[in-house]
Amino acid sequence: MYDALLLLSFGGPEKPDDVRPFLENVTRGRGVPPERLDAVVEHYLHFGGVSPINALNRDIISAVQAEFASAGTELPVYFGNRNWHPMVEDTVARMRDDGVRTALVFPTSAWGGYSGCRQYHEDVARAREAVGQDAPTLVKLRQYYDHPLLISAFADAIVAARDRLPEDQRPKARLVFTAHSVPVSADASAGPPADGGRLYSRQVAEAARLCAEAVGAGDYDLVWQSRSGPPQVPWLEPDICDHLDALSASGTEAVVVCPVGFVSDHLEVIWDLDTEAKDRAAELGLGYVRVGTPGTDPRFAQLISALVNEQTRGEPARRLGSEPLYGAGVDGALCATRCCEPARRPTR
Repeated sequence: MYDALLLLSFGGPEKPDDVRPFLENVTRGRGVPPERLDAVVEHYLHFGGVSPINALNRDIISAVQAEFASAGTELPVYFGNRNWHPMVEDTVARMRDDGVRTALVFPTSAWGGYSGCRQYHEDVARAREAVGQDAPTLVKLRQYYDHPLLISAFADAIVAARDRLPEDQRPKARLVFTAHSVPVSADASAGPPADGGRLYSRQVAEAARLCAEAVGAGDYDLVWQSRSGPPQVPWLEPDICDHLDALSASGTEAVVVCPVGFVSDHLEVIWDLDTEAKDRAAELGLGYVRVGTPGTDPRFAQLISALVNEQTRGEPARRLGSEPLYGAGVDGALCATRCCEPARRPTR
C-alpha cells in the first residue's frame, strides 16, 4: 500500500547567506519583533551560520535506511523541510517523478499542537497542491511522545549526563526537563475541542514524568525555552534561565537539564541550553550538564521503523502514556475537525 517514507522536518541554514532568508520564512506572519530576529541571526552566526539540523536529519535517514535493510522493509526514504532546502514542495515533486503513489510521513516532532502536528499536515497539503493532481498521497504517522524507545533513549541519556557531574554533586542534582515554549493561547487550542485543550503541554508533562520514573527521580521540574513572540503575548513559563535563578536561590547545587521536547541537537538546543543556560548556571555557581537528544541513538531509527510497521504490517502501537494522541494507526483517528487550530492573533 505504501511505497516510500518522507522524513519531514523544520529545516535550517547551511551557510551564513541562508540565515536571514531562513528566519524570514520561519517568522512570516507571526509578528516577531525585528530586534528579536536580529538577535537570532547572531545566534546562528555564532555557529558559523550553519544549523546542525539538516546534517542530523541526514544521519537519521541513513540510520533508518540501515534499519529498513535489516528488517526487510523496502521503502525509499525522502527528506523535505518546511522552512529551508530541501523544501517539501521540491521533495514531493521528486517523489512524483520517481513514481511514488502513496507515502508515509514521519515528522521530527513527537507532539500534538499546532506547530508540532497540524502544521505538518498543512506542509503536506501545501506540497501536494504545488505538485498538482499527480502528487502522491501522503499519510502522516502518529504522534510518538510516549513511545517506549523514545523514553528509554532519554532515560539512558539522563543517567549518562548525571554521571558527568562531579561525584559529590550527583545525589542532589535537580532534574529539569525543557521543551519549546508556545503562546498560552496556542497551547489552549491544542487538540480537539472535546479533549479540553492543552494537548501539547499535557503530552510534554507526561513524557517528562515517564522519563523521570525510568531513572528513579521522584522529584523534577518542567520548564520552557526558546520563546520568540512579542513580549505582550503570554507564553508557557517558567523560562529555563529564570528557573536556574530560582533553583540557585533555593540552595540547589547542580542541575541535569533534559531537552525532552527535542529529538535532535539543533540550534535551539545548542544555543539556549549549551550557551545561554550553561553560562547562566556558571554565573550562579551551579553544576550543570545537558542531556543528549535521542536522534543519534540507534533506538530512534528503530522507533521510526516501528511506526512504519504499525501501518505496513499491522503491528500494535506501543506506548507508555495515557494522554490522547492522534495520527495514522491510532484507532483510525487522524486529525479531528478543528483539532489544534492556530490561535487567533490579538488585533490592535
